[in-house]
Amino acid sequence: MKKISILSLHLGYGGLERSVVTLANLLVENYQVEIACVYKLYEKPAFSLNSKVEVKYLTDVKPNREEFVENFRKRKFICCLREGIHSLKILRIRKKSVVDYIRKSDCDIMIATRDIFDYWLGKYAQQDVMKIGWEHNHYHNDLNYAKKIVKSNYHLDYLVLVSKELQKFYSEKLKNSHCECRYIPNVISAIPKECSSFQDKRLISIGRLSKEKGYLDLLQMFTRILQSYPDWKLDIIGDGEERKVLEKYINENCLDKNVLLHGFQKREYIDKVLHHSSIYVMSSYTESFGIVLLEAMSHGLPCVAFSSAEGACEIIENEKTGYLIENRNFSQYIEKVEYLIKHKDVAKKMGDNGREQVKDYTGEKVILKWLDIIEKR
Repeated sequence: MKKISILSLHLGYGGLERSVVTLANLLVENYQVEIACVYKLYEKPAFSLNSKVEVKYLTDVKPNREEFVENFRKRKFICCLREGIHSLKILRIRKKSVVDYIRKSDCDIMIATRDIFDYWLGKYAQQDVMKIGWEHNHYHNDLNYAKKIVKSNYHLDYLVLVSKELQKFYSEKLKNSHCECRYIPNVISAIPKECSSFQDKRLISIGRLSKEKGYLDLLQMFTRILQSYPDWKLDIIGDGEERKVLEKYINENCLDKNVLLHGFQKREYIDKVLHHSSIYVMSSYTESFGIVLLEAMSHGLPCVAFSSAEGACEIIENEKTGYLIENRNFSQYIEKVEYLIKHKDVAKKMGDNGREQVKDYTGEKVILKWLDIIEKR
């Protein structure tokens, strides 16, 4: 039986980590699968992992970025210096542990999930190991970042991209290398048997509470929507460093009866809230893939997003499964959301179209694309 190893920074909460667990769960039905993690952040992985998947933690240290940022915020510069020195030590431990693992691993296929892992995989892996890079981020017009990805993957066998646009972009950049670029989308966990009834006057958005997700923009737009539809609610599921900023806006604008910040929640909880929602709203400035859109579509929800979120452009079919708003135009965004609120029949039709589209992203279909690579070993 072939052995596959997936290199991961950690198995905590995050879209990348969720994708790693999902892939491991799919592969372990036919292969021996091991996830090699640099950091152990929790006693067990944040997402449900098949017991047949072996998890190997490479270090006993944890990143100290939050401590450094907190000390810097409080202007404790001596503590910052101390944390900076400690950070350098952690990075040295990280490199040594990952490189040693790559050199000594008995796997047949190794999948790296970050650009630095890609680079070390290409440089230190044994010659007979199939080497695969797996890039989830969009370069967002940052050509220096794109160059780093090209350099890191130049000596790998494959680079897997989560969007067709990225596959086309990197194929051109790597055309003179040995590395072949493949498009393999992320996987939706399941398609519910029943979809939303559209009886609940609720908007929903899911994601990390960080600046690039644009949740403050969403709250500002929702404030205006409430002027015409005061009985509607907004559910935001997720957690992150922007939570206090959002809470402050909610309190200052008396939105506490209409906006609920759920924090991080597990899959069952999210599905329940989605099932009792009527429209999915995304406010991201950037988005590499946007699997939350597929999850919303699986519940029969139309989706509204800004076109600046590149992943949304690949998933939402404008005016068929939702709306894509150009140039972060708040007025147009509000207009489309209010149109769906007013025209439930249109919202339902878009939701039906989305339910049909998500069938292409099930594990049964996506795993075939991975097998097409793996079985060439």
